[in-house]
Amino acid sequence: MGVVSDVCRKITALTSTQTQVIDSAASVLGLAADLAHAQVTLYAPAHSENFLAIVAQAKPNTSYIDFKTNIIGSTVQAAEEPLIWRTLVSGTAIAGQREWALGMDALEMRVYPIKDVAGQVIAAASFETSNQEASADGHSMLVETANMLLTMAATGEPLGRKMYRPLGTRDGIVIIDERGYIIFANSAADAIYKVLGINRVIGRRVSDRQANMKLAQQAMSTGKSLEKEIEAGNMILVQRAIPIFAGGLVVRTVFTVADVTEIRKKEKELLIKSAVIQEIHHRVKNNLQTIASLLRLQARRTQTPEVKAALRESVNRILSISVVHEFLSQQDQGVIDVAEVTKNILDLVIQNMLEPNFNIETVLNGQTVILPSEQASSLALVINELIQNSIEHGFVGRKEGLIGVDIATTAESYQIDIYDDGIGLPEDFNLQNTNSLGLQIVRTLIENDLGGKFRLFSRSGTHAFITIPRLAEGAKEAKEE
Repeated sequence: MGVVSDVCRKITALTSTQTQVIDSAASVLGLAADLAHAQVTLYAPAHSENFLAIVAQAKPNTSYIDFKTNIIGSTVQAAEEPLIWRTLVSGTAIAGQREWALGMDALEMRVYPIKDVAGQVIAAASFETSNQEASADGHSMLVETANMLLTMAATGEPLGRKMYRPLGTRDGIVIIDERGYIIFANSAADAIYKVLGINRVIGRRVSDRQANMKLAQQAMSTGKSLEKEIEAGNMILVQRAIPIFAGGLVVRTVFTVADVTEIRKKEKELLIKSAVIQEIHHRVKNNLQTIASLLRLQARRTQTPEVKAALRESVNRILSISVVHEFLSQQDQGVIDVAEVTKNILDLVIQNMLEPNFNIETVLNGQTVILPSEQASSLALVINELIQNSIEHGFVGRKEGLIGVDIATTAESYQIDIYDDGIGLPEDFNLQNTNSLGLQIVRTLIENDLGGKFRLFSRSGTHAFITIPRLAEGAKEAKEE
């Protein structure tokens, strides 16, 4: 049940069928307010005698409203809203003025009845606007058209929600009568059509080829709301045509036109930039893999075991960074799923470092953790170093083992546990005093680049536990700015 239906059920005497009528009318209230350049409020008789209930309300995006209003779901005495009450009693539209607050300029009001399928008046729609707005050319026609839209919606005509979305201040608004003549055009529409070589739109037929209003013709003939993007001259226009029915016939059509040339230009530029960035990541990945291949060639030429091991570690470090760039080259966002990167690094390290006769089991349990590419690159290096350490030092004298990675999130941090079931740490191990280059790299990256914490401990093997604060990304961006 929607908000309007819930309010009607609680504070009005309307039946469920009548409530549905009000709910249908309220579904186009935003567009009606934008068309009329007025605040629109729906009133219905409240449970309490001589009280009115405010069941729906919308402020326009196309005009500034400088007065406060009662909230939806509240009630007011009928005596405080005489125009509303007279419309509910008489069933006729009434125009007048009201002073919203002492000392304020009087507001212009137009109040229209809303009827159910049996013709009974069940609510009133109040259009309220300033004197300045009300005195503008064609304003009364806009209000009348907006009310016709509400009336059509209240009768239960099937509505496409997207077509009835609100308007903006730059949208051109054109009103077309039942004969296909343009009877109103706002300044935004005039400006667009002047660029197309039409100095006066009002009075023309929609069939005029210069007007570029084939969409309005189709909407009038089919009775369906339509939307289309077209190129006209040097402009890209989004057109929308909404036919309004009464008695089964199209009596008026709302035609809107918006110049989206600059928007589409920016979108195209962003797509090109995204493609260029992806290509750069692809080339970086290829260059890194080329460097790794050169180091492999060098490792094959040397006869010194220590040099071979150092080169092999360097290859893995380079490839762990290339994994991140490979992911970035395949998507248009500069963020990385840590679990996906970890899986690829596990495969790479095992493929490059594991002895042929060693049997390794890998376990990856990961919640989704998304990091910016810079942080993901640092974390990839960290994961690479720790997995390498497990393979090199965790299984001395053994022919099989297990390496696992658990990734979890809390409200404050990301937590990554890289573990093995190997021989564990030496009894005299001290992370602060270690001479291991790999562990020094890990500490530097975690503490300086990621703003996190790192600890190593033995428990049925070795655990490397990493904590990265979730606010690190935002804090780092703020710092850079």
